Amino acid sequence: MATLNVRSFTALVQAQAAAIQARASVLVDFTIGSILRSVVESNAGVGLWLQGLVLQVLLLTRAATSKGADLDTWVQDFGMTRLAAAASAGQVTFARFSTGISSLIPVGAQVQTADGTQNFTVIADSTKPAYSAAQNGYVLPIGVSSLAVPVKANTPSAASNVQAGSVTVMRTAISGVDTVTNASAMSGGGDAEADAALRTRFVAYLLSLSKGTKQAVCYAVTSVQAGLSYTLTENYDYAGNMRTGYFYVVVDDGSGAPAASIINAVYTAVDAVRPLGVMFAVFAPTTLTAEVAATVTTGQGYDHNAVVAQVGVALTAYINGLGLGARLDFYRLAAVIYGVSGVTDVTGLSLNGGTSDLIATTQQVIKPGAVTVS
Repeated sequence: MATLNVRSFTALVQAQAAAIQARASVLVDFTIGSILRSVVESNAGVGLWLQGLVLQVLLLTRAATSKGADLDTWVQDFGMTRLAAAASAGQVTFARFSTGISSLIPVGAQVQTADGTQNFTVIADSTKPAYSAAQNGYVLPIGVSSLAVPVKANTPSAASNVQAGSVTVMRTAISGVDTVTNASAMSGGGDAEADAALRTRFVAYLLSLSKGTKQAVCYAVTSVQAGLSYTLTENYDYAGNMRTGYFYVVVDDGSGAPAASIINAVYTAVDAVRPLGVMFAVFAPTTLTAEVAATVTTGQGYDHNAVVAQVGVALTAYINGLGLGARLDFYRLAAVIYGVSGVTDVTGLSLNGGTSDLIATTQQVIKPGAVTVS
């Protein structure tokens, strides 16, 4: 939006006063409380209100300046919708101290994190041997002390991707069951598409309307699910051999190992826009493991073990945040470590046993392996 010549209340009052003084043949009284000043301030208030209405209209008449629900209605006129938030899923393990009776973990049972911020619901999975459709739950038989069952977050969001060991509270009392925990982190959760991402995808949508173009393929991939990253390679097969009239897509959902359902959904979306006679394929990325080791020195007044734990979390988060095909710079690891409060020195830093950068191809994504900090 072009820069507008907007004015504050004070500026509007001053402009009116200056105009009246310039045209009056005698000195005009504009002191506080005077009749003329009251009239001018009243006019300024109305002008400020009208100016606000104009600015609001200008914000809503362009996708580039609309926000939230206004942006949603803007793109819906073109048949687009914002990608919804996704709920994380995983497994929790119910356990008990006494195994003398059979217990039933019902579908719909509620568990939550220790801080109470994230809630999860037990869901049905007929492929689990312990699942009983007749009883609508999972049977914990006599003599068995624990059972892992699938759960799904109640509130879709990226925050529902909680760490291992954080789901420890049973909101639903289950007879014969004493504890619950999650041995592995929950995954698959994601926030709804942000305004900036929706605007970017809207531009891609307009460019894709002709179909059969690179922009159309890119739009098809990104519209499958929020948070997908991808690479597109033309006229070469996956093995690197030249193959005219062929392309392939490598797609990742941030986990490094997207589910087959995501790969199939991307294939279907791309197939709907590909040119006639052009062949393609969709692949999951291969994983490059980054093994990191480092020794840190902590400053006075800091708990060394706590700082070490924070460094491990920071390194893991940084590596996990690398995109598909992105490289891992060795010296960037040191910068990440020094960014943790309390670290004064780093020694013995190594990446996969050496000091070289880790380079990923367009088919690869780098994920953390063992992160050893002492």
